[in-house]
Amino acid sequence: MVAASSGNTFAKEIAIRKRISNIFNKREEDFPSLRDYNDYLEEVEDMTFNLIEGIDVAAIEAKIVKYQEENAEQIINARARKAEELAAAMKASMGNPAQAEPSDMGIGHTAQGQYAPALPGGGLAQPRPTGMQPVPVGGPHDPSHSYGAEDEETVKLRAARAGGWTVELSKKRALEEAFSSIWI
Repeated sequence: MVAASSGNTFAKEIAIRKRISNIFNKREEDFPSLRDYNDYLEEVEDMTFNLIEGIDVAAIEAKIVKYQEENAEQIINARARKAEELAAAMKASMGNPAQAEPSDMGIGHTAQGQYAPALPGGGLAQPRPTGMQPVPVGGPHDPSHSYGAEDEETVKLRAARAGGWTVELSKKRALEEAFSSIWI
């Protein structure tokens, strides 16, 4: 019962947030200052929270209707701008980066349309090398060595070392714990 009710609450919150974001869709560049934009975001979040929690719903719904009437053109323009950006992103993901405008979201595309993270200077990161095998912690892999024949202690030590454990680390921790427990 609890899981079902939390799922319904989550679905309700998602629906409310989606509805509100489609109506209150202004961006930072739509405001004269960052302070005005942050005040707008705070007001929208307060209304969203109150709708989710069922606080003063009638007054908030009236405020939403009034806002929609007063800002209908701006809402439509913002939705169109969002649709254009989505279309450009879709073109870029389909392998047509020349037709799409560059995104300032830190994501670039290679000539084949594959994802490559963008570097701060605007270039693309180097691709990961392929065909290389990881080197085991104990040194280069010796094909004649059978890992299956190791005793249990060696297997545990190898796993611990792979996780970053060292004998020196163990000694240091034991000393810190011993001295931290001394009461003066």
